[in-house]
Amino acid sequence: MGKANNYNYGVVLDAGSSGTRVYVYRWLKNALARAQIEGTSRLPELETKDKWTKKVHPGVSTFGETPELVGNDHLKGLVDHALRFIPKDSVLNTPIFLLATAGMRLLPDDQRNSVLASICSYLKTETDFFLPDCDVHIQVIPGETEGLYGWIAANYLLGGFDDPQEHDHGKGHHTYGFLDMGGASAQIAFAPNSTEAEKHANDLTLMRLRTIDGRPQEYKVFVTTWLGFGVNEARKKYVLELQKEYAVDDLIEIPDPCLPHGVKLTFDGKLIGEDIASQQHLLGTGAFDECLRRTLPLLEKDKPCLDEPCLINGQHVPAIDFDINHFVGISEYWHTTHEIFEMAHKDKSYDFTTYQQRVSEFCSQDWDIIEAGIDDKIWGKQTDEQTAYEVCFKASWLINILHDGIGIPRFGLEHIPSSTNGTKDLIDAGKAKGFLDPFQAVNKIKSTEISWTMGKMVLYASADVPPIHEQDLPVGFGSNVAGIPSDFQLPGGGLLQPGSLTIPDQSITGKITDTIFQSDAPHRIPGFIFFLFILVIALFYMRRRKTGAASAVFSNRRTNSSSILARINRLFGRRTKSVDYDRELEDGNQPLYDPNDFELGGMDSDEEEGKLGSGYVSPNAQRSGSKKAGISGRLTPDIMDRNGLLVRTESRERFDIGGRKSRNGSLSPKRVPR
Repeated sequence: MGKANNYNYGVVLDAGSSGTRVYVYRWLKNALARAQIEGTSRLPELETKDKWTKKVHPGVSTFGETPELVGNDHLKGLVDHALRFIPKDSVLNTPIFLLATAGMRLLPDDQRNSVLASICSYLKTETDFFLPDCDVHIQVIPGETEGLYGWIAANYLLGGFDDPQEHDHGKGHHTYGFLDMGGASAQIAFAPNSTEAEKHANDLTLMRLRTIDGRPQEYKVFVTTWLGFGVNEARKKYVLELQKEYAVDDLIEIPDPCLPHGVKLTFDGKLIGEDIASQQHLLGTGAFDECLRRTLPLLEKDKPCLDEPCLINGQHVPAIDFDINHFVGISEYWHTTHEIFEMAHKDKSYDFTTYQQRVSEFCSQDWDIIEAGIDDKIWGKQTDEQTAYEVCFKASWLINILHDGIGIPRFGLEHIPSSTNGTKDLIDAGKAKGFLDPFQAVNKIKSTEISWTMGKMVLYASADVPPIHEQDLPVGFGSNVAGIPSDFQLPGGGLLQPGSLTIPDQSITGKITDTIFQSDAPHRIPGFIFFLFILVIALFYMRRRKTGAASAVFSNRRTNSSSILARINRLFGRRTKSVDYDRELEDGNQPLYDPNDFELGGMDSDEEEGKLGSGYVSPNAQRSGSKKAGISGRLTPDIMDRNGLLVRTESRERFDIGGRKSRNGSLSPKRVPR
């Protein structure tokens, strides 16, 4: 077998507001990873490369009125690109996800559903990727889910999960906060300090991963999204306010301080020439200080805060402890601070004073000078006219979001009080190392792009690892409550309902009990009558257990228990086990559930042997001076069956039917985004 067969593969299509990008990931199969990775209390190691990604414009949301075209006109090139890097014999077992974000959230329900249905139909009929259920694999994800995936990706690449001792921020905290901003929305995700985590426990998301050796890791993360607060949507609101303020019929040129001096734009952001300048338009004044003042009210910080504290738009966010919460920002945070102003050396920290000075100088220049600079590539090879005239507004919006919205200190302008854990010293000492400032914009870490899609696949690969204890809870995330919450999301994207940890070979008594006591059981009353009948028989046998067949059942199973149900369980061979659940909680709290609450049968690990090929590079490959590999077992379908029940095999988060993956799935997407 070739070395390509040592890997599992996964494909994620990030369907954003401005375009769709395909990502291909791979990781070693379970047996190889355990055999070859030193120190297996680490997460599966994913590999991806720049050439494995491709983006097309515009976004899938533009197919709202022509959904039948989304396959051939939009997806085909992305799918063909992904297939170039996946071995043919691995395609059938390679899951594909298309997860849409803010652009699709803004579509009317009927258009959104039509686009999702067309995507599903195209991928199921025109490709051989593993796609068991379109409701799970093709959907519009909430901004909170996007933010959580991004938080996972950032901490995975930075090493906060695998090497907590090397990322000690004080107060037992070793993870990083995550900021993302696109065209339509912005997200924040971070683990609050222990005081805030206890105070706002109901607002946190409980997220569970699993390391190569089967041990669980758990984190409590706050995640929220601000829909409509991405740069493009904020710009639309800003222009509307200008139009209202200068709503005079005979005023042709509306002054816009957030445009470079002298540039003329239509209200929808198109450059206009002198020949059509007679129509009402925006005229750039290049007054960046005024731009900052005008964009500040767009944060809507004056909205009522129903659940203190709040940051932006009246939305609740626990207090951020900047002593320990160090944020990395991607997407627009990176592009706006680095693409034009050349601030970026990989680990150079964000400096408010330097950044604002450079933006102000750029925007105050005459547009003719800027255009000449674009032609001469002095602003960078990737900078075109649109990038140049948009950057002034984007920079003002970013600065206001970061400092007046989120509250990140302004280095160079504001004094940062020292703290008991020596935050200022940590910051100063960590400049060369990077990522110890309260905020730093990043694009890649160790040559790997930070994308929320990687967080999605880290969860998926982690779920393929068999647990160390058969009663360990599955990988995924949901509300911060004991046990398994009703909104628990599995790595495949489905919901895991409470009480769904059932065993495929469940005993007769267990089936009877489930039928009777499930609140939604359609035959609850007849089931109860049947239960009484079984109970009478059981009592009859218990009275005569010293003779006949009953004595054979009970002779070796005597107990002091007075529970009738326990005796029935023994009569039909049902057993329970009690095992310890070894988990890692960042804030050191006690486990959130009683391991005896769930009964799970045994499982067999179906691991594959093989040899690791040379040249493998992963985000953690440079640790300990050796190359390391990623892991996974077989990629198998979602653990959710069509009734919402968990079907367990080797890792409990997948199912296998007759040795082959089931490829049956619904053609209908979710009717509303979750």
